[in-house]
Amino acid sequence: MTNTPGAATVPGSDPRYAPFPLTTDEQRLGLITSRIDTELGMVTVRHGRRTGPTTGGRGATILLHGAAGSWSTWTPLIAAADRAGAAPLTDLIIPDLPGWGDTPLATDESAETIESLAAVVAEIALALGYQRWQVFGHSLGGVVALELASSEPRRTRFVGLVSATTFSVIESVQHPLTRFSVLPGFTMLLGVMRVLSGLGRAGTGLVRTLHRLGLLRNLVTPLFSRVSEIDVSVVAALGAEARPRSFALAADRAGRYDAAGAWAGITCPVRSVHGDRDVFVTAIDDDRMATVIADLHVTVLDGTGHFAHVERPFDTLLAVLPRAGQDSALIDRDAGGEAAVDHELRAR
Repeated sequence: MTNTPGAATVPGSDPRYAPFPLTTDEQRLGLITSRIDTELGMVTVRHGRRTGPTTGGRGATILLHGAAGSWSTWTPLIAAADRAGAAPLTDLIIPDLPGWGDTPLATDESAETIESLAAVVAEIALALGYQRWQVFGHSLGGVVALELASSEPRRTRFVGLVSATTFSVIESVQHPLTRFSVLPGFTMLLGVMRVLSGLGRAGTGLVRTLHRLGLLRNLVTPLFSRVSEIDVSVVAALGAEARPRSFALAADRAGRYDAAGAWAGITCPVRSVHGDRDVFVTAIDDDRMATVIADLHVTVLDGTGHFAHVERPFDTLLAVLPRAGQDSALIDRDAGGEAAVDHELRAR
């Protein structure tokens, strides 16, 4: 494992912090929406920016959101890539995973596991004509991305992890009392979500009411480094996607997942980035991942919480985009074109 501490690209009040709002306008991003029938039911997918034959080149770029998220959580990263000096993100596949966004939970909830979610992602990519892919996952989506690399080693060329919730979260689900001190924020959040889940629609309604009263921003403060600078669209999306039943089920799936056993079979490069103030990720997670993933590179971003791709999308791009061992630079043209950061990802 190579660990690279991330430095702020602009001193003082960093103009790069959370520079973009979330958007739900897929057409503006060159995407279309499809509903694809899978083993877990119909899944809503945004996709597009196809560059050529689906069997050639690097294949698809799959973006997987986390719990309490949807496809729109990736739009700041897409916007950053569009403004950067490197090529924009193309051949995109961005599903709303079951239980989130525009995709309902599966009729048979017991069928939803980390393994079945990864299988559905592969099913979607193949249905869209792609035979190979690189996959990026945020939070719990990072766990699904790693499972996809494990279960589809020939088709998965690269994994990028953004604030991925791995061993500490899994063990906090399995042992909420004895492991409470590891991630107390997550354990308390899960407890609240389980209580709200038991209330059914009333629980979901309570979350919506908190957002309408303007209280949700304060409640999500631990998730961000500088919550006062987060765009209102980000808070609104969290309010819309804070679905207690889906969150509790997602956590339970993670708790039943054999991460170490599955990830030991990953053969492609894995690049991980998370914030130094991420309340759901620990340094121990990085060390333990390095023991099971052969080609792992970790970047820790200064002054960043759990949403690295929203808080610092340019730095996140530099940390996780595959570079085939070559130096490259991303330039934020809107910031004057002067701020460039060279970043090398070295394959072992």
